[in-house]
Amino acid sequence: MTALIACSHGTADAAGREAVQALVASVRTLVPEAKVVHAVVDVEHPQIDVVTAAESRRDDVIVVPLLLSVGHHTAVDISRSVQAHPNARQTAPLGTHPLITEVLADRLSSALPDGWHEGDHVVLAAAGSSNPDAVRDVEVAAGRLRDRVPVPVSVGFASASTPRIGDAVAAARAVGAQRVIAASHVLAPGFFAGLVARAGADVVSAPLAPDERIATIVAERFRTAWHAG
Repeated sequence: MTALIACSHGTADAAGREAVQALVASVRTLVPEAKVVHAVVDVEHPQIDVVTAAESRRDDVIVVPLLLSVGHHTAVDISRSVQAHPNARQTAPLGTHPLITEVLADRLSSALPDGWHEGDHVVLAAAGSSNPDAVRDVEVAAGRLRDRVPVPVSVGFASASTPRIGDAVAAARAVGAQRVIAASHVLAPGFFAGLVARAGADVVSAPLAPDERIATIVAERFRTAWHAG
């Protein structure tokens, strides 16, 4: 049996851990043909190096990053653990999949019970990375969100990249936005979700997980890699 290692960032936040565990449980239901195990790259245990080493001794391994863009964790931490084992592979992260846009749009709808107002502006609030490919991934998500919502959408980052979320919020107000909504482009409650919440937006949508559609993306990433051999 092939092992699917669902690899998240890791968090000290209890709600964030519960959200990720619920997501992994959904993946386990959707992918009965695989042994689904969880690993992290930071903060928690078990770490990805340990899990990949253990699982690759018994099975082929496919690591699916529970991350929304490429960056250090996918290109270095996960890649290093995969490259150490000939029977291990990794997939792309989740954030450029069209279903992410569907979840973002639903989170925004839930955060705006009275609907959209004239003068609204959305800041897609991402964690951020110094990797240019990660910035491009977020811009792809922002472009798709622009096609789904009737208001302007700009981008802000919690760290590593610019503009920072607070600066993007201020810039939106400077060009006339009357209400700024931060669309949380983070997977679960935790450190980065906290930065989004404190960045000064008038409304902040909830993180993306748990959601059955995200589990569907994980299953799709796994099966694509599995069938590719």
